[in-house]
Amino acid sequence: MRVLGIDPGYAIVGFGFIDKIGHKLTPVQYGCIQTKPDTPPEQRLLQVYESAGALMDKYKPDAIAVEKLFFNRNVTTAFDVAQARGAIILAAAQRGLPIGEYTPLQVKQAVVGYGKAEKKQVQEMVKMFLKLSAVPKPDDVADALAVAICHAHTAVMSGKINEVNRS
Repeated sequence: MRVLGIDPGYAIVGFGFIDKIGHKLTPVQYGCIQTKPDTPPEQRLLQVYESAGALMDKYKPDAIAVEKLFFNRNVTTAFDVAQARGAIILAAAQRGLPIGEYTPLQVKQAVVGYGKAEKKQVQEMVKMFLKLSAVPKPDDVADALAVAICHAHTAVMSGKINEVNRS
């Protein structure tokens, strides 16, 4: 199973593709999509949409996993990020990809085993799970890989639960 993890953003979208074969997780490609602040908003969204779609076409994930938004301060930023998140989800839906959505608490629980883990703990676990020599930078990239790991762990369990429920 190949999973594309997304840490949605407006200026920076973190992405990470991982393969899960059995219990082994392997990084395929990771990085970020960046938009410039002086670019008109509609052009920034178009760039996020087209770049995400191009990555999906190139690396052919079986599913995408997107972090759910949680904002308690800046509403303007929340709207911008929500629009970028929508553009990414649209790109995935157009390609018929299943979409998993996870809260930051769920991601931390799946990756670290503790829902209130610190960012540094999550980053170190991403490095360990994927056998990387360093924590991916910027933080958005490590966050995206953490979302992909969360989905890789969760999707297997969800599939087993659905099988039992169908029986």
